[in-house]
Amino acid sequence: MRDPYDVLGVAKGADESEIKRAYRRLAKKLHPDANRDDPKAQDKFAELTGAYDLLSDKQKRGQFDRGEIDAEGKPRMHDFASYPGAGRGRPGGYPGFDADTIFESFSYGPEGGRRQAPRGGAFEDIGDLFGFGRARRGGGAGAGAGGFQPQPGADTELTLAVSYEEAVAGAAKRVTLPNGKQVEVKVAANTLEGHRMRLKGQGEPSATGGRAGDAYVTISYAPHAGFRREGEDLRHEVPVPLEDAVLGAKVRVPTLTGAVDLNVPAWTSGGKVFRLRGKGLPKASGGHGDLLVEITLALPADKDPELEALMRKRRGV
Repeated sequence: MRDPYDVLGVAKGADESEIKRAYRRLAKKLHPDANRDDPKAQDKFAELTGAYDLLSDKQKRGQFDRGEIDAEGKPRMHDFASYPGAGRGRPGGYPGFDADTIFESFSYGPEGGRRQAPRGGAFEDIGDLFGFGRARRGGGAGAGAGGFQPQPGADTELTLAVSYEEAVAGAAKRVTLPNGKQVEVKVAANTLEGHRMRLKGQGEPSATGGRAGDAYVTISYAPHAGFRREGEDLRHEVPVPLEDAVLGAKVRVPTLTGAVDLNVPAWTSGGKVFRLRGKGLPKASGGHGDLLVEITLALPADKDPELEALMRKRRGV
């Protein structure tokens, strides 16, 4: 992933409010629903969300700024070339490191790997070259003082689909991890699509005895049978009998939080759209989108001779 500061378009000294404003602005611009023709829209939005998650976390941001983790939140591997004396003297650049003789006479026993000194003499512990020989034997500096550091397990990325109603009201959902384990996650009320949750220690196990990785769960909205999504707005079609369209009536309209009555005035044409404000999906800027109710005309299920006669009279036949 690119540098999170570049992804959000903010300076490294940006404060929390600047970072949040940048994310909200770009989230509207890069949201997959606003870029349906772009096959990379989901990847761009995921990159934006990942950058915001890292920079909005004070601890992770500090680790990234100090070079301890990369843009994906993974520990950086240290390069021996950065140690004092690197590139000078012996091959390999590490003080005391002789590539021509280090493997001349090597053995491994209960006390670890050992080699014979280049010009004879006592065996020495090869682990001492890298700072973990004494720590393994119980003496000297341990792992916390520059010795061997076990690497954490890999992080896991998961997607959790929620209904529009669950996104608005909140819900408890079950997530199946790659190892088959199921855990329950809480989806807060008014959760935005693309929101990323961290399940600490629920990722891949470490191969070196370190902590397990984390699982990251990204929220996506599942398609809805009753509503058509238009950004944060929703559209719903309501069939109205011809007589109600001519004479006016109240009709029941479903919303994400329960049905409401809609007053349809007399002489309402098919295709007329009524706007119910705040009845749509959560918005990044706060509040909710709107519900757009489109009127469609519904003829009687059975033929009505009187209605046909009236229509012929109006047509003049």
